Amino acid sequence: MNMDLVMPLQRSLLVLAVGAALSLSSGCDKNANPSSEPQAAAPAPAANTPAKPQLGSFGFDASGMDRSVAAGDNFFDFANGEWVKRTEIPADRSAYGSFNVIAEKTLADTRAIMEEAGKASDGEARKIGDYYAAFMDEAGIEARGVAPVQPQLQAIAGIADRQALAKALGGTLRADVDLLNATNFYTPHLFGVWVSVDLLQPDRNAPYLVQGGLGMPDRDFYLQDGRMAELRKTYEGYVAKLLELSGDTDAAAKAARIVALETKIARAHATQEETNDVQKGANAWKQADLAAKAPGMDWAAFLDAAGLNNQQDFIVWQPKAVAGLSKLVASEPLDVWKDYLTFHALDEAAGYLPKAYADASFAFHGTAMSGTPQQSERWKRAVADTNTAIGEAVGKIYVERHFDAATKARADEMAQNIITAFAKRIDALEWMSPETKAHAKAKVAGLKVDMGYPSKWRDYSALEVKRDDALGNAQRASLFEYQRNIAKLGQPVDHSEWAMLPQTINAMNVPLENRLVFPAAILQPPFFDGAADDAVNYGAIGAVIGHEISHGFDNAGALFDETGKLHNWWTAEDLKKFNAACDALAAQFGSYEPFPGVHVNGRLTLGENIADVAGLATAHDAYLLSQQGKPAQELGGFTPDQRFFLGFAQAWRSKAREQALRNSLLTNVHAPGQFRALTVRNLDAWYPAFEVKDGQKLYLAPEKRVKVW
Repeated sequence: MNMDLVMPLQRSLLVLAVGAALSLSSGCDKNANPSSEPQAAAPAPAANTPAKPQLGSFGFDASGMDRSVAAGDNFFDFANGEWVKRTEIPADRSAYGSFNVIAEKTLADTRAIMEEAGKASDGEARKIGDYYAAFMDEAGIEARGVAPVQPQLQAIAGIADRQALAKALGGTLRADVDLLNATNFYTPHLFGVWVSVDLLQPDRNAPYLVQGGLGMPDRDFYLQDGRMAELRKTYEGYVAKLLELSGDTDAAAKAARIVALETKIARAHATQEETNDVQKGANAWKQADLAAKAPGMDWAAFLDAAGLNNQQDFIVWQPKAVAGLSKLVASEPLDVWKDYLTFHALDEAAGYLPKAYADASFAFHGTAMSGTPQQSERWKRAVADTNTAIGEAVGKIYVERHFDAATKARADEMAQNIITAFAKRIDALEWMSPETKAHAKAKVAGLKVDMGYPSKWRDYSALEVKRDDALGNAQRASLFEYQRNIAKLGQPVDHSEWAMLPQTINAMNVPLENRLVFPAAILQPPFFDGAADDAVNYGAIGAVIGHEISHGFDNAGALFDETGKLHNWWTAEDLKKFNAACDALAAQFGSYEPFPGVHVNGRLTLGENIADVAGLATAHDAYLLSQQGKPAQELGGFTPDQRFFLGFAQAWRSKAREQALRNSLLTNVHAPGQFRALTVRNLDAWYPAFEVKDGQKLYLAPEKRVKVW
């Protein structure tokens, strides 16, 4: 489940169809040797329960509602309209919402950890402090100029033939497929790799090879007209700018050739819909298949440079793209490839180089692409970068300071209640056969939940960090992470590993391990407040938990059985009925129109929309079960059902700049927040709660309400 508006660490509520399929994630390894593994920190002692919730009188911001709007016409505006009117998107953000509120607090909490760590004498704490301090050393970075990236640029300039090009491309292979920070497989390198459980043989790990190589987020930015044509011109200008800053006297001509090459790369790429199709991605190749099925690349040289020369088995996620990119390696002029690699080296390094480079990078990636007028303060960028490099070391301290035992216990209890409610929903399904139900029930029964933090922490002792080398630190951290990943090949699957940090505002489902992960940082208001009303908590964090459970049963998660194997456990008739419900939900979301003539992609967002519908329904059931027949009590003039649905809608309060929203509609597997809040129209209980009648805009006849699970 990936949280749309927070991530950079905002993989939005996880792209289960692809992201979770490749995520490494978590769980308590009961067989871990306590004497040989760094153990998880215990949560902080239970804090005194606050006397009052952080929001309103019972955990909900009633002042943010717009009661002039009928709930049945626009539930998002009814619940959040006044908040939208009075809230300005911060100048350093492309979007703002509930997740960002938590993110700001978490940024401040982690900043304090990093600044304090700079005073440590040695160990991981000192590494944290030195990494953060190196990024913050603007004067030192200015003084060193472009020198830190020169060795890389000189190596690129020395490429003399196609074999050397293959070595250079293999040497840049990284475990940097942006599963957590984006909504698709994205890597600026020509190919990316992620090591995870083999979805065809879940008792082993496999390297997943994926497409990459674009400087803009997706193929559509290169191939569409209109707004995209203007962005391409701006991008070409940015490419030229970085080359000019590095001293290149032929920057404009080289920029044109680089963008032309990337356009050819884009034509070879799979689409978003294809990339999010698990069955299309499950392509088992042997090492020999790379040369046979994707000729053009010197694969022996590439794999040797990547440290994968002994690896025989791969999962090739986008085989046509891999073949197309390999062909381009052979067909395009060597000098153009060298210019391309030079630009991408500068682009990746820009944030660690003098201000002129960082400003140029932000002017394109931040302002031109997303409409963000102002770059984040340097300390915020330093926090994000330190988390990327050495995040579990930071997370261990974060948990000790900011995640108390009472919060964990209550969240664990809620998760178990919601899992029980989901199992009851399976029992009650009239359209599903006993045979399919048995598999679904087994999958629920075997579901594992990790709450707050991993059972053991990563060891960063081999990572070299220097207090005066910001770019070098980032490059060494990236290589360290890559080597940590490929070291898992040939080793037993480690079910204790997390693909998220405890200080991440997000959650995820890992179908390959039938596992849910809820980092500590998401267990904060407005999602969870220990002093808040149960109905609000179940509507907010309860719906998040239900969403993650339901991801195991969405259009992608339902392809995995209770063991985590990609295996069809459905009868043909049951699958036909399930797909019919999916089609109806895709059509419902495809009818939403954020801009005239521009619709939400109901197919691209289907998995997340299924998880929202089923998760919200399950959380509502769990809330009713948790009350054990207690009489309904009004709070602030709201009934329990009203508080539940308002808690859900408030969790999705958000605003986005136009450029960012338009980009999201192309690449994000989540619908925008204002439409996710409309999920309520599929639940029967919502209608009497707000007296929604036939004729109102959101009204759906009972037979039109989508009931997936």
